[in-house]
Amino acid sequence: MKATFIGGGNMGSAIVGALIARGELAGELRIIEPSSMQRERLRERVPGVALHEVADAHALAGSDIVVLAVKPQQIAQACRELASHLAVSQLVLSIAAGVRCADLSRWLGGHARIVRAMPNTPALVGAGISVLYAAREIRNDTRIAEDVLRACGETLWCEREEDLDAVTAVSGSGPAYVFYFLEALEQAAIDLGLSPPIARRLAYATFDGSMRLARESSESPARLRENVTSKGGTTARALETMDATDMRMHFIDAVNAAATRAAELGDAFGKA
Repeated sequence: MKATFIGGGNMGSAIVGALIARGELAGELRIIEPSSMQRERLRERVPGVALHEVADAHALAGSDIVVLAVKPQQIAQACRELASHLAVSQLVLSIAAGVRCADLSRWLGGHARIVRAMPNTPALVGAGISVLYAAREIRNDTRIAEDVLRACGETLWCEREEDLDAVTAVSGSGPAYVFYFLEALEQAAIDLGLSPPIARRLAYATFDGSMRLARESSESPARLRENVTSKGGTTARALETMDATDMRMHFIDAVNAAATRAAELGDAFGKA
């Protein structure tokens, strides 16, 4: 696989590192990164990968896929700089949240071979999940995009581009929700008198073990919760307290708000 990455930040470099760990040749991968400081970091993190300061014909030559791994606020400019050097046959994969295919195509001078994807930060440790979208007419010719992201975890395809707003709210932002509750459980343990090291170990192990149980069980999360909850017991008291504040609906409302914001950002980025 020959791939050029536009942007060598955390996500871009994580994908490159995962590809190399999987067995891809470092010499077949390139990163375009304008920051000299970041290029120095990349030399240590992904040795053997060619590093370029700007997008030009040499940096893109022969690449099967070009991965846009810059921040959404920077992607319009990056695409415009890339447009004149992009071959019609090259596939473009964007992992920028909220930026729609039509806008990417416009900034790329009408380029049609575009895939959008929403990965999440567990990709940094090879445990991510990425959801991809491409127009139906090019879907059968875009599997290399899935192959790139599979190096960092699970992959799924969605049928409608607008579904990526929901994906962004659920799995894209989702790690922050998990860390939020992890932080709260750790703090509760400290408030109950446990030492910070023990509090953190208990919280982390509880999340890890619960997810392992959920993945290996054929039962639903609701049923697994019921299995832990004895009538009149400690867990029941905790859940009653949460239900009294309507915590479940507040959480669902928060995820809906994130999806709404993803759509708003897509509208805003499209005006660039």
